[in-house]
Amino acid sequence: MHDHPHHDHGHGHDHGHILKNETKIAIAAALTGTFMLAEVAGGVISGSLALIADAGHMLTDFASLVLAWLGFRLARRPADWKRTYGFDRFSVLAAFVNGMSLFVIAAWILWEAVQRLGAPQEVLGDVMLWVALGGLIVNIVCFLVLTRGGEGENLNVRAAALHVMGDLLGSVAALVAALVIIWTGWTPIDPILSVLVAFIILRSAWAVVRQAGHILLEGAPDGFDRREVAKDLCAKVPGLREVSHVHAWSVTQERPMVTMTVALEDGTDAAGAKSAIRALLQERHGIGHVTIEQEM
Repeated sequence: MHDHPHHDHGHGHDHGHILKNETKIAIAAALTGTFMLAEVAGGVISGSLALIADAGHMLTDFASLVLAWLGFRLARRPADWKRTYGFDRFSVLAAFVNGMSLFVIAAWILWEAVQRLGAPQEVLGDVMLWVALGGLIVNIVCFLVLTRGGEGENLNVRAAALHVMGDLLGSVAALVAALVIIWTGWTPIDPILSVLVAFIILRSAWAVVRQAGHILLEGAPDGFDRREVAKDLCAKVPGLREVSHVHAWSVTQERPMVTMTVALEDGTDAAGAKSAIRALLQERHGIGHVTIEQEM
């Protein structure tokens, strides 16, 4: 006997979040893309690797924001016969690709920094200072746009906010390097601080890749241990003898799903037991989409 799942995803509620998130991402993308070009120009004119490193981070930041925006647009498209879950996963895929691209950028910055430490180059501190200051202001505005309103649980918005946070620290590093160069003329500070930016980039990249990869590999939702869940259900639901074949995964971070097979004691009200299982999973793990197969 197969029991059809309840589809209580709260889509109306999610839809408002998606639109809000989409607008935030669009604003942040426009700001980041515009200033990234200014920072590349500033880095080339001043000869600063720290500025180019920050612009490199801004480039992946911009790419991530555009991909995230596309992800939200596609997620609004309905499911079809080929993609029965719709396009929600695109945003997770976007976050994964974006995280991987950060590893490449960080490796390039580290390589370039090593070259420059061996052969220091002239850096124009005053040009660098003004560009870094502009970058810092743009990043603060973007960060506030993305984190305002509490929808930051979305993996894409969080990935974008992480990027901007890294950029923010990158701009601070460029600012410090510019001040040191203006006051002391010691140019090796520029590649040294660009290495710091590269490590900030690597840290945020690893966090995003790990989480997006977990979802793409159909990993269990955070805090969901199927052994504990099976034990808990058997203890709490009257007449439930055994829970087996528990599979839990997430379509996106906001859409966890569970399938399971249950064995009931003779004479147990099957519909009542299944309702109790659903209620417990919703209450304890926030899982609203449950498919329950009953052993006969």
